[in-house]
Amino acid sequence: MSNLASDVCVRILGVKVHVTDMDRALARVESTVAAGAKGYVCVTGVQGVMEAQVDSNLKRIINHSILTTPDGRPTVWVGWLRGFFKMRQVTGPDMMLRICALSAEKGYTHFFYGGNDGVAEQLKDSLTRRFPGMKVVGTYTPPFRPLHAEEEAELVRMVAETKPDFFWVGLSTPKQERFMDQYLSKLDTKLMFGVGAAFDIHTGRIKDAPYWMKVTGTQWMHRIYQDPARLWKRYLINNPKFVYRITLELLGFARQERA
Repeated sequence: MSNLASDVCVRILGVKVHVTDMDRALARVESTVAAGAKGYVCVTGVQGVMEAQVDSNLKRIINHSILTTPDGRPTVWVGWLRGFFKMRQVTGPDMMLRICALSAEKGYTHFFYGGNDGVAEQLKDSLTRRFPGMKVVGTYTPPFRPLHAEEEAELVRMVAETKPDFFWVGLSTPKQERFMDQYLSKLDTKLMFGVGAAFDIHTGRIKDAPYWMKVTGTQWMHRIYQDPARLWKRYLINNPKFVYRITLELLGFARQERA
């Protein structure tokens, strides 16, 4: 069996990350939609792995995805160290663009949920200009709190009327994973994607890291430079903890957790 088989995962501190690359991830998405199945896709790097260490429910959510892509370079490196040398980084913003590029040809429809006021609508405008023929059937900007019953009913109604193939969630980790787990059964959509910063990147609110920073594992420096007040704790605390714990696991000094 190829080590890029879609059901093969690397367990990173108990969190399952699929052994994949962009083409394989897209093939998994297309086959899921063609089969009429429902599910959600997680885009997980160091932050998601470390958040899951203190939140068993988040770990359960990630481990029950139909696809969890290695968003951060360190997750790819762990895969390589375990013998999966063709594993590649698949980020949320990049995967979103690739799926949007397929949409005109395949007829896929999209719904954008998340972001600050006006971001989801601006994302619709930006991506439909970039990919002529792409169909965005709805947008929704949620409040910075759980939805009230009336708001939830409105969202369920909007999605039931439009039946999007893809429902994109831009809430950041772990909010977006919890949202997908809670609403997958309630919303008439096929696949949900938690893509975090992709909404802000594709509307120009923040800049994506250059390629060399992604491949050298320094993408976090680019992110923290743009939003230090919000992100310093995420990276400057979680990153060293991750390095310490994964080193112990890889060297055999800590038991590899089973998902």
